[in-house]
Amino acid sequence: MIMRIKLARLIAFVVVFANIIVIYYSLRLFVSFGGFKSYYTVPTVKTSTKSPTKHISKLVTIIIREFESFENDVAATVQSFLNVFPNIQLMIVYDSSPYPPLDINLKNGSFRNLKTVNLSPSLKVPYIERHPVLQIKTKYVLFVPDSTRISSRQNLQYMIAELSKQPENIIVVPTSNKKDLGCLRINVNIREWTLKYSLIKGTVCDGVTGKHLILMETEILKKLSDPFILPFPHSLYIQTAPLLIKINILKSPSFQEGKPVLRSHHAQWKQKQVNASRLKNLYTLFQLKQVVRETGATEWYGCTRETPRCFGPILDLMPSYLFEGKWTPPCCLSNLRKTAKHVFNSLDEAGIRYWLEAGSLLGAMRSGDILPWDHDVDIGFNRDDLLRSPWLTKAQDKPVVDSKGFLWEKATGGNFYRINYSKTNKIYVNLFPFYCKNGTMTKDAWYTSHKNMEFPDNFLHPMSSIEFIGRQVPSPNNIRDFLELKFGKGAIENPEYPNPSRLPFP
Repeated sequence: MIMRIKLARLIAFVVVFANIIVIYYSLRLFVSFGGFKSYYTVPTVKTSTKSPTKHISKLVTIIIREFESFENDVAATVQSFLNVFPNIQLMIVYDSSPYPPLDINLKNGSFRNLKTVNLSPSLKVPYIERHPVLQIKTKYVLFVPDSTRISSRQNLQYMIAELSKQPENIIVVPTSNKKDLGCLRINVNIREWTLKYSLIKGTVCDGVTGKHLILMETEILKKLSDPFILPFPHSLYIQTAPLLIKINILKSPSFQEGKPVLRSHHAQWKQKQVNASRLKNLYTLFQLKQVVRETGATEWYGCTRETPRCFGPILDLMPSYLFEGKWTPPCCLSNLRKTAKHVFNSLDEAGIRYWLEAGSLLGAMRSGDILPWDHDVDIGFNRDDLLRSPWLTKAQDKPVVDSKGFLWEKATGGNFYRINYSKTNKIYVNLFPFYCKNGTMTKDAWYTSHKNMEFPDNFLHPMSSIEFIGRQVPSPNNIRDFLELKFGKGAIENPEYPNPSRLPFP
């Protein structure tokens, strides 16, 4: 009986074990054909071995350009960013070695990723080491103003995320929520040598005022003429505006202000003087002669009465700037208007019969002003009246400066006169003496390049007048016929440069 029970248990165990073996191999076979995949897929989770801090450090180079050597907080600003991003690349850019030296020990291991770039030429420094753009290896650059603090890496992460949505533009954030940034529209007119600012509402701008950080792709820097010239970032926006690169202001996140700097009256005065010098250098470099501020105030950075005019000798009536795709500098036009008004007043006082001539009359017909590419004003006058003017009389023998500082002289190589803005600044008005001969107004000497050719005297009987540079000026009658006689049919409607064979009008 006992033997039968043991045998039955053994058989049952063998059967159960055999079933387990069958089920096991059946399952293995089922899985090998992807049976479970059609019903259930286990999600895979990728885990990054890189921390966000290290990731940002490989994307961004921080640049400090905006500081004064005589008083700054650069060392603490650098340390603040290294505390949050120990491995990030930093660069301090300056025109000459700061004095007193910055309180930074480059031999300190914590500053191993910090570079200093001196932009000044040196026999000891190779070209590549003087040009920051050539040393930047990251996708983005973050310009940080002096005396700025960062407390969280999320600030920069957020800026990068926003920039990735519009990589062709620039992102800026204020250093403090307590201070609003000004949004500017910037109009850089290279052809007319002018720069105009205007305040606008909104967060999409051409330029920004106020203390702020700037994030952009490094590729944008490579498109600019001189991205690190001072004053910064004023110079940056002058260069990005013509490229239609927009500046987007983010309201958050904000950073923090560092140690107060430049608070004393002396420091502020010194910074104001330095900044004025930098602005003058900047506008001279980019050949901007007239700057209209957002307040409406106009600043001039071109020629004055005490300096030579902005262009050199003229060949074939074609100033050099026309071949550069530019028109007459606005300072020269302004000085030319002053000279012309002075000449008109002098001729009126002397009782001399005169009229607007050639290209100047053409400009009066088109816009009531000097042609924007013209470099002089042409006036014809009755030769019989010459001795009525004491200045013309004196100028027959030698150049003479009148009581208002204008230089009157007889032109070399031609029987006509020039009145210059000053002895130094030779922007001038031409005075051509005509006389009547057999019903034709003629003169003794001619320049084939001038359009002051002979014409019937009935154009001056009676005289007419026309609006020119803000006043009424005597002119021939039937002005259209007069101009088409000299310049050809349709001259008023079809602009041309003085010598179209050398350069066609754009």
